[in-house]
Amino acid sequence: MMKALKLSAVVAIAALATGCASTSDLDALDARVSSLEGKVSTASADAAAAKASAADASSKAAAAEAAANRAAQYAQDTNSKLDRMFKKSQHK
Repeated sequence: MMKALKLSAVVAIAALATGCASTSDLDALDARVSSLEGKVSTASADAAAAKASAADASSKAAAAEAAANRAAQYAQDTNSKLDRMFKKSQHK
């Protein structure tokens, strides 16, 4: 019984000694977390800038599409006028 108690105590001490993190481990982990927080902050700023840039590009694309649609309508109107003028000149 005494041997079992001594063995249990040795196992418990060994488990506690190996299972605990030292302060240097915690400091290293804290440094890594701080570094990652900085990187996350930078990535978040980059994502916000990319989102703003995409919104700007989208609005410019919409304006270009509207201009192209107007130009196509003007071209169609001009072609219709030219066709009417040609038909009118053929009747004389």
